[in-house]
Amino acid sequence: MPHRDAVSRRKRRGYRLGYQWGYHYGRCEAAAEAAADHPGKRFDRKILYITSGKGVPYSPLDESIIRWLRTLVGELIVTSPEADPVAAADRSRPDLAIHLDGMLLDVNTIDRIRERGIRTALWLTDDPYYTDATINIVGHYDYIFSIERGGVSFYKELGCPEVHYLPLGCDPSVFRPCRVAFQDRKEICFAGSGFWNRIELIDSLSRFLKHKNLVIAGKWWSRLPHYKRLKSKIRRGEWLSPEATASFYNSSKIALNIHRRYDDSTINNNTRRIPAVSPNPRTFEISGCGVLQLTDVREDLPNFYIPGEEIVTYSSPEELKYKIDYYLRHEEERQQIALRGLIRTLREHTYEHRLVQLLQTVFP
Repeated sequence: MPHRDAVSRRKRRGYRLGYQWGYHYGRCEAAAEAAADHPGKRFDRKILYITSGKGVPYSPLDESIIRWLRTLVGELIVTSPEADPVAAADRSRPDLAIHLDGMLLDVNTIDRIRERGIRTALWLTDDPYYTDATINIVGHYDYIFSIERGGVSFYKELGCPEVHYLPLGCDPSVFRPCRVAFQDRKEICFAGSGFWNRIELIDSLSRFLKHKNLVIAGKWWSRLPHYKRLKSKIRRGEWLSPEATASFYNSSKIALNIHRRYDDSTINNNTRRIPAVSPNPRTFEISGCGVLQLTDVREDLPNFYIPGEEIVTYSSPEELKYKIDYYLRHEEERQQIALRGLIRTLREHTYEHRLVQLLQTVFP
């Protein structure tokens, strides 16, 4: 009889979990279909897109931008820094040349493209962490688009006349709600490198997190002073493809977003200490998956999501601990916030929206 009771309890628990995950997935799918409000813009322009020339994680950004640019412009020509962009410009005579990142393209190449009367735009993806390098690049472009609001005034002070704030976004063909296997489901996840502020935060909560169904994926997590305490929950050194990252988020009830500090000492070329106030790309990708996002406070975040309604924020380790426990206990409230975050993302924060903004800036 006890054995039969235990089996019955497991069945009831399985039905309950299946209903919770399945019901939320169904609502997300319905909301995504209803909220996919395309900007409805198309530009009868010929665009030359010059990729970053880098591998991961930049190449997936290139792929998303190319995918959505094709739907927005009359003709798209794609080239790379090593494939002679000047020759591509001579053949196609585009209305605009857009380059991502800027680190691997010789500025003389951009100067030669501009000499042909072709306008150029640079979309900077790592501000403010590489401003020591970008300071030598930006003056060679007609338009500068920075993912960091603090970078706008910085580049304007350098004499760049056209500088605009343009964060990255969500590619809804990749970062979207999806089903995951039962054995892969967890309570909390974090994907990202172990920068020092992240190490400090996670280590301070290590006793608490030890008893949670948590998974952390990324490099440098062996820096944790209490690494052994969380070792079984860490997938070290693993880079996740965009598709794998989307599945990683979808498998969790709560996805943590811990922004990197502007003055972190790890691979940081920001000696001018330009503050980082804007949300990172992970902000839009997590919400695009219909998962509750629990993020640290960024000054510019309320311009993208309403805290407490579409996203949840914390200001201290104690507040983060409290909110993890709270939203793991309050299933419906957690799902509703995640659902509203998904809808807001699809209506305002996709790559389609960002590229329309870029093209409208150049072709008003």
